[in-house]
Amino acid sequence: MSAYASLTVHFGRISAMSNAIGILQWDSDTMMPQGAAASRAESLALLRVMQHEMAVDPHLGDWLQAAGDEASLGTWEQANLREMRRVFTAQTALPADLVEASSKAISACEMAWRQARADADFPALLPYLAEVLRLQREAGAAKGEKLGLSPYDALLNDYEPGGRSATIDALFDDLAAFLPGFTEEALAAQARRPTPAPLAGPFAVEAQRGLGQRMMAALGYDFDRGRLDISTHPFCGGADNDVRITTRYDEADFSKALMGVIHETGHALYEQGRPAAFMSQPVGQARGMVLHESQSLLMEMQACRSREFLGFAAPLMREAFNGSGPDWEADALWRRYTRIERGFIRVDADEVTYPAHVILRYRLEKALIADAMPLAELPAAWNAGMQELLGTVPPNDRLGCLQDIHWPSGGWGYFPTYTLGAIAAAQLFDAACRAEPDALPGIARGDFAPLVGWLRTHVHGQGALLDTDELLTRATGRPLDAGVFKAHLARRYLAD
Repeated sequence: MSAYASLTVHFGRISAMSNAIGILQWDSDTMMPQGAAASRAESLALLRVMQHEMAVDPHLGDWLQAAGDEASLGTWEQANLREMRRVFTAQTALPADLVEASSKAISACEMAWRQARADADFPALLPYLAEVLRLQREAGAAKGEKLGLSPYDALLNDYEPGGRSATIDALFDDLAAFLPGFTEEALAAQARRPTPAPLAGPFAVEAQRGLGQRMMAALGYDFDRGRLDISTHPFCGGADNDVRITTRYDEADFSKALMGVIHETGHALYEQGRPAAFMSQPVGQARGMVLHESQSLLMEMQACRSREFLGFAAPLMREAFNGSGPDWEADALWRRYTRIERGFIRVDADEVTYPAHVILRYRLEKALIADAMPLAELPAAWNAGMQELLGTVPPNDRLGCLQDIHWPSGGWGYFPTYTLGAIAAAQLFDAACRAEPDALPGIARGDFAPLVGWLRTHVHGQGALLDTDELLTRATGRPLDAGVFKAHLARRYLAD
């Protein structure tokens, strides 16, 4: 075989290992009995070490060098070679014992987080989270030395290749200056409109699940290559061609689970739409988490909180829960689904206040990775940041710094991609609606094919061929830019 062919076989095996890890991790988060946690942690740690050993195989360096001289490589193959080099460089920075220790620490911390969150007991989580943070600092330092990056940027680079905190700082400082005043304006405009009454529950879980599955099908989710389950924190995971999503249900408010399902379906559509010919190769993966979050937020916030969508969804909601009366009409539902409120929980936040939740987490994790703040001070710093950015303080740590699984699960550097994704979502949805005149009318009748077809061509099917700004520029005419996002917020929330 040629050097390039040898690389594709090898990276195909790494992908197969990732698939196995993905299903075991999904099971850990959904169905695994608590008593299996220790043995599952051992199994996942072993598989991750084996995967790491495959990714740093000494043959790879020789093959990568030789493959660069192969004149027959096309555009996709050259991009695949570039992505292979990126993976190899990052992985060779980490020793196997650090990979193993990190995997075990994360498994232990995730299980401790579930109980600590339920009990609102940050001190119970502290020693487990401290060990995860210590190992993340080590990983960031090791990767940063190899890549010429700060430890935080090296961790960020795993989730958003090429992403840099200096760029994020400028974007987030701009949003942090813009959002408080805009929020006040939007709340004032909201106060001039009729206030929708809460819908009376309870809303049976099975009815919520059925409605969620109908919406997944409308959006284009392929149930032959995935499934819907329950977890403490909603997520999209699984494996190639087995893309599984989860949600959590509240019988007092069906909107939380429904919008969670729609959000995770956006992720799943991206995964199900990746280029089939390169599915097991680095270039066939999603570009990064900014674009991944753009797809979930495009569906949840841009498309499915629109008047068009709620006109389609209103009769399905009434049918699912035997609802009737004016509170179940599309206009009342739209006012409810676009209601602004200063809340404690990120995943339940509206799109106006959501960026403040992310900016808080970004600033805190940067400080923690830099060892500029003791981890024990996290609850107090969290509450102070909530007061500054959102004007509210959570009454306990379950509604505060314990609400997200990202830090216990080792996801340091992930949080900024949510709001960067919201900015990208606004750009992509605007471009799709301009390019596809039937996108919004299609949503109004429950036909997402025009919108998803455009996304398949311009985002999903591109895999990791282009970097984020290049993909956005080709698709929307500009790199990542908060201007379209701000204009969208003004149109939706300032009109009386």
